[in-house]
Amino acid sequence: MNYRKSLMVVTLLFFLFGFITCLNDILIPHLKELLTLNYTQAMLVQVCFFSAYFFLSIPSGWFTDKYGYRAGIVSGLLIAAVGTLGFLPAAQYGAFTIFLISLFVLASGITLLQVSVNPYVTLLGDPAKSAFRLNLVQAFNSLGTTLAPLVGSLLILESTDKVSGVQIPYSIIAVALTVVAFGFFKIQLPKLSEYSHGEASSTLGKYLATLKKHPRLYLGMLAIFCYVGAEVSIGSFMVSWMASPDVAGFDAASAGKYVSFYWGGAMVGRFAGSLLTAYFKPAKVLRWSTLLSAVFAAVAILLYSPGISLWLMLLIGLFNSIQFPTIFSLSVAGLGKDTPHASGLLCTCIVGGALIPLIQGAFADNLSLRFSYIVPIICYLYLTWSTSRLSDSKA
Repeated sequence: MNYRKSLMVVTLLFFLFGFITCLNDILIPHLKELLTLNYTQAMLVQVCFFSAYFFLSIPSGWFTDKYGYRAGIVSGLLIAAVGTLGFLPAAQYGAFTIFLISLFVLASGITLLQVSVNPYVTLLGDPAKSAFRLNLVQAFNSLGTTLAPLVGSLLILESTDKVSGVQIPYSIIAVALTVVAFGFFKIQLPKLSEYSHGEASSTLGKYLATLKKHPRLYLGMLAIFCYVGAEVSIGSFMVSWMASPDVAGFDAASAGKYVSFYWGGAMVGRFAGSLLTAYFKPAKVLRWSTLLSAVFAAVAILLYSPGISLWLMLLIGLFNSIQFPTIFSLSVAGLGKDTPHASGLLCTCIVGGALIPLIQGAFADNLSLRFSYIVPIICYLYLTWSTSRLSDSKA
């Protein structure tokens, strides 16, 4: 069976994941100005978005196991589209609560999509080439994260009408999600009944038993929490950081375009990191990447040099690139049949993207934006410390 059409649609999904997620970095400064929010309030955007991973990763696994990958993908797309449509009345009436509810619904759909589509990719062709297909679609995810700040700056931050600046791009996204969902009803799909879902139908007790059986997961879960939190937090504050007079003094639209360098660095780093981990121990590459991230952030906030501070913070994206997959692989190495449960537990810790930005927002409001970057620095230092313990711990 030729799965080329299916793979093309799935690749588009990964692009949409990245695009929608990183569009939050542009939405945050826009809502901060539109609704007169402080930093802590603005970070509720990320709280509502990333908390969906905590609450719905495991239920999404149950749903996918019971109803199949197709149902998971289509349902996820439609749920995300409904959440996106909520932005229209939210922008019209300036209702921050509706924005937050819509963001949670949107992220709930994306969570279900993520849980469904990752294993689905492995079914679309020769099993021996599944790793190649996963790397291919992940590259398009990074492309989405790179383009989102550029498109968002053009449509949202440069728009003279603050309301339509939100409504137009999110209406387009809602249409795209709906069209792709319809596409999954029409394309030819693998006979998923031929594949076993293994332990995916487990109860919550199975997940807790896996955690008790493999103490390494505690380290890995906190590492995922800190990594996602630090990466999202830096991206969330990037526009405000570059708008600071002692950093670059950019207007919001110009600063938004520079955010693409942050996420583009992660795209470039995926390729460079794959080469480095082929010749050096992944744990060593991870340790250096997290340490350099902490050092670059520390120098950026201590050195009052506009050009240098700007680029040091942007370059952290390059070092972020290999951290999630390496932490993930070190955490589940040797777990055998417990791997699906461990994967679900690790995915719930993506909630770091909700809480760490909120903590940094509180620091920014009560101290200063510059000093608030101590929060992601602490996260990177923990990652540096935990790397050797993740690689040395027994499963």
